[in-house]
Amino acid sequence: MKRREFLRAAGAGLAASALAAPAIAQTMPELKWRLTASWPKSLDTLYGACEDLSKRVAEATDNKFQIQVFAAGEIVPGLQVLDAVQNGTVEVGHTAGYYYWGKDPSFGFCTAIPFGLNARQQDSWQLFGGGMDLLNGLFADFNCYGIPMGNTCAQMGGWFRKEIKTLDDLKGLKFRIGGFAGTVTNRLGVVSQQLAPGDIYPALEKGTLDAVEWIGPYDDEKLGFYRVAKYYYYPGWWEGGATGHLLINKPKWEGLSKAYQAILFSAAREAGLRMTAKYDAVNPPAMKRLVANGAQLRPFSPEIMEASYKAANEVYAELSAKNARFKKILESLMSFRQSSYSWWQVCELTFDAFQVRMLGKA
Repeated sequence: MKRREFLRAAGAGLAASALAAPAIAQTMPELKWRLTASWPKSLDTLYGACEDLSKRVAEATDNKFQIQVFAAGEIVPGLQVLDAVQNGTVEVGHTAGYYYWGKDPSFGFCTAIPFGLNARQQDSWQLFGGGMDLLNGLFADFNCYGIPMGNTCAQMGGWFRKEIKTLDDLKGLKFRIGGFAGTVTNRLGVVSQQLAPGDIYPALEKGTLDAVEWIGPYDDEKLGFYRVAKYYYYPGWWEGGATGHLLINKPKWEGLSKAYQAILFSAAREAGLRMTAKYDAVNPPAMKRLVANGAQLRPFSPEIMEASYKAANEVYAELSAKNARFKKILESLMSFRQSSYSWWQVCELTFDAFQVRMLGKA
């Protein structure tokens, strides 16, 4: 190529680049957001999901969209994440919606309700059963947009200083229990309290609490509950599948380009998937360690389970009578649960039951 032709071609290429660059810059602007979590850094699976989100968003945008993660207490206390996102103190937060059921009992559906859905059903209901649209109607009233991000799966029933054999053993029991479930346990005579993760162990150690529930073996071991309460009950019937949510300030979400919205949504879903998968990997060995350290596994009695189920349905009926949104979401979730279990009882449950039975013969 002659020198003059080369310069002419190069000039045309530079001109094209100059035209393209502004368009790219408009769709990939530099953003720096802050995320506040409800979790301390010691809970590396929950807090780690926030770090995974931040890393993936940065990688997908060539570091143009950066999210700095803060643990509970670094900006606001763990139970004030919704408020911080709502008022714009931070752009985004990761929390459990049921912490805020006092603002509207419908927040219970965001995470889990007693005798609701298991982890896979919860995800399916939100993504394909209309649940996400219903919950975002609620979030919108609090200036937020929500993306389901991770599930702890079925949780344990908690740590008790004494054995709980009958309903009478629950009366007057000072029990740390998350969110909405306390309205049900109160009907059984329990004195329910909601505390953020960092405050639970000191209260149990000092005797301010008689029992605590948190998540499951891996996280419970980290918080050291087995040192002061040895009876470890199951199942946590109030959280058959507890979903965390990424809450985004609504104007900030709406101000994102479609590309950034897609990246943030996909990153949240991936971080949530990793969180759930990690729990399934780390809980079994943690359970073995807890038992080796003196934890005594106990199932809740049929009497307690059935009384709890009855109390939960009474609460739902009362709330539905005075809260139209609660009633609408409950009907959606319960219809989905009915349909889902009609399939699970045929295949999923029979397969799992057989597998567990055969383990004893291996």
